[in-house]
Amino acid sequence: MANTYTQIYIQVVFAVKGCQNLIKEQFRIELQKYITGIVSNRGQKLISIFCMPNHTHLLIGIKPNISISDLVRDIKAGSSGFINQKQWMLAKFNWQEGFGAFSYSQSQLNDVVQYIENQKEHHKKASFKEEYKLLLNKFKVDYQDAYLFDEDGN
Repeated sequence: MANTYTQIYIQVVFAVKGCQNLIKEQFRIELQKYITGIVSNRGQKLISIFCMPNHTHLLIGIKPNISISDLVRDIKAGSSGFINQKQWMLAKFNWQEGFGAFSYSQSQLNDVVQYIENQKEHHKKASFKEEYKLLLNKFKVDYQDAYLFDEDGN
């Protein structure tokens, strides 16, 4: 896009279907690299990523040539296909429907990167569900508790 200049930073958070702990540590780095490739191939910049066993955080520098929904759809579809192709688990892997997306300014990026990279430590004190609700409340996102998590995997 000629003469279009932007600075848009979005943290994206999404969960494994049923919030199950399915992403094993021995596969985390390979999955993160694969997701990085998806983001890069869509012309966006991945700043930080961390895949926990039951959810994933991404910090993306996003251009206005793609919607966040389309990008997340591509990330989730591509990465679940990759996981299933690799047969990292006996059952079919799926991400839960939906995601959280939170915007940040340039001055906040170091803190957000540190937050994402310290997920293991963070989750010694708070569950993913608690963390997600805190993000939604911090950003004043209206939500209905009953629709946040697909607990039974359906």
